[in-house]
Amino acid sequence: MKDFPPVPPGWNKTVADLVSEMNSGLRKNIRGDEAEWARNYERTLLPEGLRFPRKGDIYEAIDDLEVDYLTSWFAPYTGGGRGTLMRGERIVVDSDPSDPTPLGVYAKPENYKEVEMRIVPEDERTHYKYGGFYFQVRTLDLNTKFRLVAEGGAVE
Repeated sequence: MKDFPPVPPGWNKTVADLVSEMNSGLRKNIRGDEAEWARNYERTLLPEGLRFPRKGDIYEAIDDLEVDYLTSWFAPYTGGGRGTLMRGERIVVDSDPSDPTPLGVYAKPENYKEVEMRIVPEDERTHYKYGGFYFQVRTLDLNTKFRLVAEGGAVE
Protein backbone atom coordinates (compact mmCIF):
# COMPACT_ATOMS: atom_id res chain seq x y z
CA MET A 1 0.00 0.00 0.00
CA LYS A 2 1.30 3.43 -0.90
CA ASP A 3 1.94 5.93 1.89
CA PHE A 4 0.07 9.20 1.47
CA PRO A 5 0.36 12.44 3.41
CA PRO A 6 -2.09 12.78 6.32
CA VAL A 7 -5.64 13.80 5.52
CA PRO A 8 -6.10 17.57 5.82
CA PRO A 9 -8.28 18.64 8.77
CA GLY A 10 -11.94 18.85 7.78
CA TRP A 11 -11.56 16.83 4.54
CA ASN A 12 -15.08 16.04 3.32
CA LYS A 13 -14.82 15.49 -0.43
CA THR A 14 -15.92 12.40 -2.29
CA VAL A 15 -14.49 11.18 -5.57
CA ALA A 16 -17.59 12.61 -7.27
CA ASP A 17 -16.86 15.99 -5.67
CA LEU A 18 -13.30 15.94 -7.03
CA VAL A 19 -14.47 14.97 -10.51
CA SER A 20 -17.11 17.72 -10.40
CA GLU A 21 -14.44 20.27 -9.46
CA MET A 22 -12.31 19.08 -12.36
CA ASN A 23 -15.21 19.22 -14.82
CA SER A 24 -16.11 22.74 -13.70
CA GLY A 25 -12.53 23.96 -14.12
CA LEU A 26 -11.75 24.41 -10.40
CA ARG A 27 -8.91 21.92 -10.72
CA LYS A 28 -6.86 20.44 -13.55
CA ASN A 29 -6.35 16.97 -12.05
CA ILE A 30 -6.91 14.73 -9.05
CA ARG A 31 -3.79 13.68 -7.19
CA GLY A 32 -3.45 10.13 -5.89
CA ASP A 33 -3.50 11.27 -2.28
CA GLU A 34 -6.71 13.25 -2.85
CA ALA A 35 -8.39 10.25 -4.47
CA GLU A 36 -7.38 8.05 -1.54
CA TRP A 37 -8.64 10.60 1.00
CA ALA A 38 -11.92 10.84 -0.93
CA ARG A 39 -12.39 7.05 -1.01
CA ASN A 40 -11.64 6.79 2.71
CA TYR A 41 -14.08 9.62 3.44
CA GLU A 42 -16.77 7.87 1.36
CA ARG A 43 -16.30 4.71 3.44
CA THR A 44 -17.20 6.74 6.56
CA LEU A 45 -20.52 7.61 4.91
CA LEU A 46 -21.52 3.96 4.38
CA PRO A 47 -24.11 2.57 6.78
CA GLU A 48 -23.05 0.12 9.48
CA GLY A 49 -23.53 -3.57 8.79
CA LEU A 50 -22.96 -3.28 5.05
CA ARG A 51 -21.83 -6.50 3.39
CA PHE A 52 -18.82 -6.00 1.15
CA PRO A 53 -18.79 -8.02 -2.08
CA ARG A 54 -16.29 -10.77 -2.85
CA LYS A 55 -15.26 -12.65 -5.97
CA GLY A 56 -17.89 -15.18 -7.00
CA ASP A 57 -20.80 -13.48 -5.23
CA ILE A 58 -24.01 -13.54 -7.25
CA TYR A 59 -26.57 -10.76 -6.90
CA GLU A 60 -30.08 -10.49 -8.33
CA ALA A 61 -31.70 -7.18 -9.24
CA ILE A 62 -34.72 -6.49 -7.02
CA ASP A 63 -36.31 -4.18 -9.63
CA ASP A 64 -35.40 -2.82 -13.06
CA LEU A 65 -32.24 -0.82 -12.45
CA GLU A 66 -30.12 1.67 -14.39
CA VAL A 67 -26.46 0.68 -14.14
CA ASP A 68 -23.16 1.93 -15.50
CA TYR A 69 -21.31 -0.35 -17.88
CA LEU A 70 -17.84 -0.23 -19.35
CA THR A 71 -16.65 -1.64 -22.64
CA SER A 72 -13.27 -3.25 -23.21
CA TRP A 73 -11.39 -2.81 -26.44
CA PHE A 74 -8.36 -4.32 -28.11
CA ALA A 75 -6.94 -0.79 -28.05
CA PRO A 76 -5.89 1.75 -25.38
CA TYR A 77 -9.49 2.80 -24.79
CA THR A 78 -12.35 2.08 -22.40
CA GLY A 79 -15.87 3.09 -23.36
CA GLY A 80 -19.17 2.71 -21.65
CA GLY A 81 -22.58 4.07 -20.89
CA ARG A 82 -25.74 3.29 -18.97
CA GLY A 83 -28.08 0.41 -19.39
CA THR A 84 -30.93 -1.34 -17.62
CA LEU A 85 -30.70 -4.57 -15.71
CA MET A 86 -34.13 -6.12 -15.57
CA ARG A 87 -35.74 -7.30 -12.35
CA GLY A 88 -34.47 -10.80 -11.56
CA GLU A 89 -31.35 -10.58 -13.72
CA ARG A 90 -28.22 -11.71 -11.94
CA ILE A 91 -24.70 -10.38 -11.91
CA VAL A 92 -21.51 -12.11 -10.80
CA VAL A 93 -18.57 -10.40 -9.13
CA ASP A 94 -15.92 -11.92 -11.36
CA SER A 95 -12.71 -10.59 -9.83
CA ASP A 96 -11.32 -9.99 -6.39
CA PRO A 97 -12.01 -6.45 -5.20
CA SER A 98 -8.81 -4.43 -4.82
CA ASP A 99 -9.74 -3.55 -1.24
CA PRO A 100 -11.45 -5.54 1.55
CA THR A 101 -14.00 -2.72 1.90
CA PRO A 102 -14.55 -1.69 -1.73
CA LEU A 103 -16.83 1.19 -2.61
CA GLY A 104 -17.76 -0.74 -5.74
CA VAL A 105 -16.86 -3.73 -7.87
CA TYR A 106 -16.88 -4.95 -11.43
CA ALA A 107 -19.39 -7.63 -12.35
CA LYS A 108 -20.77 -9.42 -15.40
CA PRO A 109 -24.33 -10.58 -16.01
CA GLU A 110 -25.07 -14.30 -15.80
CA ASN A 111 -27.01 -14.01 -19.06
CA TYR A 112 -24.11 -12.15 -20.68
CA LYS A 113 -25.07 -12.38 -24.37
CA GLU A 114 -28.71 -11.43 -23.79
CA VAL A 115 -27.83 -8.36 -21.72
CA GLU A 116 -25.02 -7.39 -24.09
CA MET A 117 -27.43 -7.43 -27.05
CA ARG A 118 -29.84 -5.22 -25.14
CA ILE A 119 -27.53 -2.55 -23.75
CA VAL A 120 -24.33 -2.31 -25.81
CA PRO A 121 -24.99 -0.50 -29.11
CA GLU A 122 -24.67 -2.74 -32.17
CA ASP A 123 -21.99 -0.58 -33.81
CA GLU A 124 -19.80 -1.14 -30.73
CA ARG A 125 -20.60 -4.86 -30.26
CA THR A 126 -19.78 -5.63 -33.87
CA HIS A 127 -16.62 -3.52 -34.09
CA TYR A 128 -13.56 -5.68 -34.70
CA LYS A 129 -11.73 -4.14 -31.71
CA TYR A 130 -14.61 -4.64 -29.24
CA GLY A 131 -13.56 -6.89 -26.37
CA GLY A 132 -16.70 -7.15 -24.21
CA PHE A 133 -18.47 -5.28 -21.45
CA TYR A 134 -18.91 -5.35 -17.70
CA PHE A 135 -20.70 -3.40 -14.99
CA GLN A 136 -19.34 -1.07 -12.37
CA VAL A 137 -21.64 -1.43 -9.35
CA ARG A 138 -21.46 0.46 -6.07
CA THR A 139 -21.31 -1.61 -2.88
CA LEU A 140 -24.20 0.39 -1.40
CA ASP A 141 -26.33 -0.47 -4.44
CA LEU A 142 -25.47 -4.17 -4.12
CA ASN A 143 -26.80 -4.02 -0.56
CA THR A 144 -29.95 -2.04 -1.33
CA LYS A 145 -30.96 -2.67 -4.95
CA PHE A 146 -29.88 -6.30 -5.28
CA ARG A 147 -30.43 -9.49 -3.36
CA LEU A 148 -27.39 -11.68 -2.60
CA VAL A 149 -28.27 -15.15 -3.91
CA ALA A 150 -24.88 -16.85 -3.58
CA GLU A 151 -21.62 -16.22 -1.80
CA GLY A 152 -18.48 -17.05 -3.71
CA GLY A 153 -20.37 -18.97 -6.39
CA ALA A 154 -22.47 -21.28 -4.19
CA VAL A 155 -25.96 -20.85 -5.70
CA GLU A 156 -28.91 -21.13 -3.35
